[in-house]
Amino acid sequence: MNIYPSKIIKKSSLVALAIIALFGCNKPTSAPLQINLKDLSSEVNADNIKAHIEFLADDTLQGRDTGSSGYQIAANYVKSYFKQLGLTPQGSNITNESLGFEQQVRFRKSYLIDDSAQATIHGLAGDIELNFLTDFLMSGSSLQNETAITAPTVFVGYGVISAEFGYNDYENIDVNGKIVVALTGRPDDLPSEEGAHIGSNAEKSRHAAEHGAIGFITIHSPKREKVRSFEKSAQYAKAPSVSWLTQDNMPFGKQEKIITGAYIAPEAAEALFVGAASTLADIYAADTNDMAIKGFALPYQVTLKNRSRHEQITSPNIIAAVTGSDEKLKNEYVVFSAHLDHIGISADSDNEDTINNGALDNASGVAILLETARLLAQMPIKPKRSVLFVVVTGEEKGLLGSSYFAHNPTLPVSQLVANVNLDMPLILYPFADVIAFGSTHSTMGKIVATAAEKIDIELSEDPMPEQALFTRSDHYSFVKVGIPSVFLMTGFKSTDASIDGGAVFGDFLKNHYHQHSDEISLPINYQAAANFALVNMMIGLEIANQVARPQWHSDDFFGSTFGQ
Repeated sequence: MNIYPSKIIKKSSLVALAIIALFGCNKPTSAPLQINLKDLSSEVNADNIKAHIEFLADDTLQGRDTGSSGYQIAANYVKSYFKQLGLTPQGSNITNESLGFEQQVRFRKSYLIDDSAQATIHGLAGDIELNFLTDFLMSGSSLQNETAITAPTVFVGYGVISAEFGYNDYENIDVNGKIVVALTGRPDDLPSEEGAHIGSNAEKSRHAAEHGAIGFITIHSPKREKVRSFEKSAQYAKAPSVSWLTQDNMPFGKQEKIITGAYIAPEAAEALFVGAASTLADIYAADTNDMAIKGFALPYQVTLKNRSRHEQITSPNIIAAVTGSDEKLKNEYVVFSAHLDHIGISADSDNEDTINNGALDNASGVAILLETARLLAQMPIKPKRSVLFVVVTGEEKGLLGSSYFAHNPTLPVSQLVANVNLDMPLILYPFADVIAFGSTHSTMGKIVATAAEKIDIELSEDPMPEQALFTRSDHYSFVKVGIPSVFLMTGFKSTDASIDGGAVFGDFLKNHYHQHSDEISLPINYQAAANFALVNMMIGLEIANQVARPQWHSDDFFGSTFGQ
């Protein structure tokens, strides 16, 4: 079992933490800031941001894993700071002072019981038993303690359906009561961001269930293996899967009709296609942009079995607001979000340091959000619209805390006009531009460009569209309930001509991302952090003070799919 060991936090440490939480950062004064927008940069305090990051990325918090004591300490810190600022609690229970900023989220962790995973291909020449971790991977079920199915198999190409782009991989194929077999990812001719949604596991599982399938097998194509190999995925195979629970105690988004599934290694999967209409090699060769891959029945039945155990945990989102100044518009909210959780302790690590501190991912984003909150809270004249700060849990488990808030908002979703999300701003160099992933889908793009221009910061296009980052952070939870959103990140341009921001980003991803070295010993540029907070605040002010709320573009895929 991949269970993180908990460390004992001494009482003296907790006392020290409490003192730091109350006095470690510059305590807000009661007098409001007299802010001149032309010189707003002088009001941003880089030392505040540094203090926040140093606290949140301290070893004592043990990597802030969702549901851990370290995460709760971090949540208490954020809550205390919001309280010092005089922000309005907007949690689930605003009548209880101790819980007023909190929205408790219940999660189910599902563990695969050792040696219980089985996958067998039944053929005319006999059975082929696949080996767990070398031939196939399987997760614990979040719905049942024991699962077992034996059924015919059907290949469904990528398993995608999109009327907008002319795809229906289930057309003229019967999968009722069967196990579907699909390639991971999406066809190359789908646009990156739209394709990331259409080709997501959630969408594929939904389509399979709607067509009556009872099991789901995925196979990597060679191009997907280059992105994330089977061997890399196998390193995380024993980690629990996590889902948030609905009021009726069901894991959100799970397809009850899909009893179980597996991810089969490409070499092992070849056995499923022997004697079929096409070999797996033929399918890979046909994987072009012309919709050449078609589905067909496979000549084998497959048995999938496993046993699971479940654990329930709770972990809070922290939510607070600055009330707007306009009598009408103050009932609308601009939402700033950032995830507070990280990945905790790597129990199986060979490094002496097993704590993943997450200084940049995402203590930096939370710290910049807190500084933005301070600036807005102390403005003598507040923005016209209210501003909501949502610091979420469970991002590293699959955007879960933000998904819970989006589906269980503590304010009517119709009052949430826009979301600006902060996740892992790479404040390691003096950036000269920012990237707002998702800005092309709504009028948010023009708003961000206008705000950035006022402080001589350039808005750059997505430098890595193939990564589809628009669908990979907490803002996407807001998109899926119809709220125009952007994911704000430092760009790759630098005011120092000797620094290549793209190279710095690549080095961080390779050597520090989700590793113990993402800690405060990194060469963090706190003035860059202050500048990023300024950009963030200017965007918030631009949205909050405009007469019209942001709108999806009329022909936008996400606006058409999710817009209200």
